[in-house]
Order: sequence, then structure tokens, then C-alpha cells
Amino acid sequence: MWKKSLLIGALAAFPMSSAMAEDSTGCGAGTMLFDGQQGIAPQVLAVTTNGIFGNQTFGITSGTLGCDQDGVVKSTEKLSKFIDDNMNKLAADMATGGGETLASLASLMGVEQDDRAAFYRSAQEHFKRIYGEEDVTASEVVKNLNAVMAENPRLSGYTTA
Repeated sequence: MWKKSLLIGALAAFPMSSAMAEDSTGCGAGTMLFDGQQGIAPQVLAVTTNGIFGNQTFGITSGTLGCDQDGVVKSTEKLSKFIDDNMNKLAADMATGGGETLASLASLMGVEQDDRAAFYRSAQEHFKRIYGEEDVTASEVVKNLNAVMAENPRLSGYTTA
């Protein structure tokens, strides 16, 4: 029991700025629940809560839970994180050419509403190329998606690489 207390004390001893915590946890119910709290423990609890309940996709799509609908993912690392957290849901949405997770991805990539249908269609048409092998990684999905989009004049401006 004393080891657990020691660990919690050690985690609390390393406070972080609230701006850094917000960048680390994104949006979602966990982020809102632990809003304003500093340190590693609240960050871990916020991210864990968001992950357990899988609410970031809903929040981004609906514009609730502290999520913005007009956010643009600028780095492949952040995009890889979103894809990694949603690999199976995103694969299902891409295979069918629509769905909440694919809509969230389009939103995160900054795909304008006028280009969404082309984005969904391209993801569906090139699903096997984007997802490739059964054991594909999120970073490979990002790379493959960017390659597919780069070939489409309407979508090439949305690539992250």
C-alpha cells in the first residue's frame, strides 16, 4: 500500500502547465472532467477516461465535449494517434465510404464540406491500398492515405506529408 502512495506522490510532484495538459489530453469527457488540474496523474486519468469511453470521435463529430469541428491536424504524428485509437472503426467506415469516424478524420484533416464526398469516395475506392495488409500500422495508413489523396487534384491540398 505504501508503494502505491509513494507512486502517487511522485507523480504529483511533477506539475505541468495547464496548456501542456490540454495539448496532451485533447478533448472529450475525461479532459472536461479533469479540466484545470495539473500534473501527470490528472493527464493520465483524463486520457484514460477519454479512451475507455471512446468519446472523442463523438465529440469531434458533434462539436461537444470541448471538441472543435474545425480543427486541422497538421502533423502526421497527431493524425497517426487518431487513426491508431480508431483503427477498426475507421477501417469499417472507409470500407463502406462513410461513418462517424471517417467524418471525424475528414474534419481533423481540414477537408472542406464541399470535398467530403470526394474524400469518402476516394477512401472507399482505395481502401485496400490504404489499409494494405492485415497488420498495417497507423503510420502506414497515414502514409497510404496521403499517397491516395496526393493523386486526386481535389484532395491533394489536404495531405499532411
